[in-house]
Amino acid sequence: MNGTPDGTDPGASTVAQRLRSLPEHDPHDAVENAVLSRLAGNWHRRATVKREEPDLDDVFELDRPDFPEALLPFREHPTYLALDDGTKARILAWGWVSFNKNIMDIEQHVVNPGFALVTQDVFDTGVDRESTALAVTQAMVDEQYHTLMHLNASAVTRRKRGWRMPETALPLAYKARRQAQRLAAAATDDERALVSLAFTTVAEISVNAHLDLVAENHDIQPVNRMTAVLHNRDEYCHASIADTLAQEAWKHFSPGQRGYFLAALADGMEAFAAHDFTTWARIVDLLGVEGGQEMLRDIAGASGGKRLLQDFSGLRRLCRELDVLDSLPFDWSTVSTEAP
Repeated sequence: MNGTPDGTDPGASTVAQRLRSLPEHDPHDAVENAVLSRLAGNWHRRATVKREEPDLDDVFELDRPDFPEALLPFREHPTYLALDDGTKARILAWGWVSFNKNIMDIEQHVVNPGFALVTQDVFDTGVDRESTALAVTQAMVDEQYHTLMHLNASAVTRRKRGWRMPETALPLAYKARRQAQRLAAAATDDERALVSLAFTTVAEISVNAHLDLVAENHDIQPVNRMTAVLHNRDEYCHASIADTLAQEAWKHFSPGQRGYFLAALADGMEAFAAHDFTTWARIVDLLGVEGGQEMLRDIAGASGGKRLLQDFSGLRRLCRELDVLDSLPFDWSTVSTEAP
């Protein structure tokens, strides 16, 4: 027998329950709907058989670039400018796949492990433990959805372009690698927890600005732009959570813990602002770009204070609240500290 005793469709109820956990969205926007329909339906399908899901594919526009050319650190280098249009298009497609992988690596290797420490009350902040655990656990669930959103976006790019471009061909994102290096250098569990909190704080407060690099570009593939837009809506809430957690934990830190936390925070800020030249080096090798490695060495050597991410207004506000603007070992003059 189909339906429930009151005549409703139980399948519709299940979908509605899924959608209540998804990012805020406009149900009348075709691209937003395609992104979220894929997201809502993937949980039961992915574990069985891979199926064609045409809704997201149908809104893919083949004539749009996959990634903003302005985000390529080498966009003005003669080697890049001399490339044919097909190779440039492949570089932009790889740029999008690497952007997604960067986001996923941050979610899985930086943010969720940091939030997990909070749920275990490692920092003993003294705030309402139940409400904090609920808020942080919901944020962790959100991060899993975000990972799936970015996996979907890379998958549809591969299908529609016909280019393989596996995430597994790329190294761990620089932000996650830098945190791993700092964790390995820490001498105690206490120091490792401080590193994790610092990098999670940087990630959650700066990710909006990072996603805006794609979300605010209306010339690129609309599926890609909308993926960043939808992800970004959740992150405004997450930024507030991370800001509050950092301030509460700070109150309970000893002077030594505060110094260690600030050093890790500044290191995280440097990592999140930087271009990932290791990933780009892998991409130009995969594409066989002649002179690609020399091009990257030229740019890395000449870039100086040039950064990928420059909007650090949220982190500056946090540091102002903590009264550490002058003691944080970070050069504020190299970034923007006023929200646009």
